[in-house]
Amino acid sequence: GLRNSRAIIGQMRWAVLSLLVAVTMINYLDRLLLSVLSPVLRDYFHFSESLYGNISGVFQIAYAVGYLALGRFVDRYGTKAGLGAAVGVWSFASLMHAGVSSANQFGIWRGLLGLAEGANFPAYTKAVAEWFPQEERAFATGIFNAGVNLASIIGPPLFVAVTAHFGWRVCFAAV
Repeated sequence: GLRNSRAIIGQMRWAVLSLLVAVTMINYLDRLLLSVLSPVLRDYFHFSESLYGNISGVFQIAYAVGYLALGRFVDRYGTKAGLGAAVGVWSFASLMHAGVSSANQFGIWRGLLGLAEGANFPAYTKAVAEWFPQEERAFATGIFNAGVNLASIIGPPLFVAVTAHFGWRVCFAAV
């Protein structure tokens, strides 16, 4: 009956939150990868500091635009569809970094990555509001935001090890 339904929903919301943490970690691993590998990439492609800054700037501008545009998209099409589409696009953009051969290509894929990743926090905020009672929303938000720190802790040593053994392109393909 009703009691059983509430228990199932209660369990599901923690599963949803676990997925949000995992996706947040992937989001931040994608974001960190360029900065962690910048010495390798700047040497490989002979990027100047200015050019590398421009590539990073493209991501930041696109990310800011993504917050606005994709927040509206998530409101219109729902959390599951909106976040699912964004994850698909940012995963594709991250994968495409593995095949780049120029700064322009890096800029294009960083821009698309930033735009799609802009859905991250608007979608998660909406998901927490949909799945958690008001008195638990701050706690749930704190948990999914922990994914940012977890990615920042595990990402750099993981990227360095993968690059040392398999090359930088594998890092982009794997994340």
